[in-house]
Amino acid sequence: MWMKNSLSRFVRKHWVGYLMLLPFVIFFVVFMVLPVAVAVCLSFTDYNMFQEMHLVGANNYKLLFLDDRIFLTALGNTFLFAVIVGPVGYLFSFFAAWVLNQLKFRNGFALAFYAPSITSGVAMSVVWTYFFSPDSYGLINNLLLETGIIDTPVLWTQDPTYILPVIIVVSIWMSMGTGFLVFLAGLQNVDKGYYEAAAIDGIQSRYQELKLITLPMMKPQLLFGAITAVTNAFGVFDVAVSIAGFPSPNYAGHTIVAHLYDYAFVRFQMGYASAIATVLFVITFVIGRIIMRALSPKDE
Repeated sequence: MWMKNSLSRFVRKHWVGYLMLLPFVIFFVVFMVLPVAVAVCLSFTDYNMFQEMHLVGANNYKLLFLDDRIFLTALGNTFLFAVIVGPVGYLFSFFAAWVLNQLKFRNGFALAFYAPSITSGVAMSVVWTYFFSPDSYGLINNLLLETGIIDTPVLWTQDPTYILPVIIVVSIWMSMGTGFLVFLAGLQNVDKGYYEAAAIDGIQSRYQELKLITLPMMKPQLLFGAITAVTNAFGVFDVAVSIAGFPSPNYAGHTIVAHLYDYAFVRFQMGYASAIATVLFVITFVIGRIIMRALSPKDE
């Protein structure tokens, strides 16, 4: 009874705050929690949107990991892509923000770095396709031919050997915008008094300032940037499709999201597509929790 009365007094005291929070809770449940719950439930069914739904248990997951070789190829491509693009884009974003933060005229450079992230992936892929065009008119092939490095044009977007590396290069360039802006904001919010006190204590080099002051003070921004890098890396789709086509030759640029799109919106096998979505959700959730445990300010 005492706990019930205390809870009642707490709610009456803070009801305005809960009322302000209510719209976010409603939208979060409707557009985040419910879709995930529905996808998990559908993953245990055979449902193609035209026939009656049938419960099949874990059969979709069995087919996914034991019989679907294309999914295993997409899984390998996605992990390789994420392992390279995520950390490299993350580090490049922070390094660029750290360098620009020390310049007086940084706004123009900041806009140049951020612009690719607000531009459509398809539009950016068209620009980069001109660079990696498989004929002699492509900028890279033309340069290599004129310098005598190659004798025939390289099929950058058609040869399975080069498709994934090209997608990785383009994605790294496009992934730097959002993380860069967050890091730049975090760097500008670090109190300059800490650097002055550190200089009095004997810290002289930029590296020592970065290691002992900047990085510990930027853990929230580092955490946000890492989570964003992970979700973007595992969610790659439009860039890969725009560059290599759908499906790509020998599925060299096939990703988990492309496989999900194939079964959901081409074949309309929503049960199987939901199983793919659930696997992708579990992967990103587990990796996200690992990153949060490593970078959370509460660990200090």
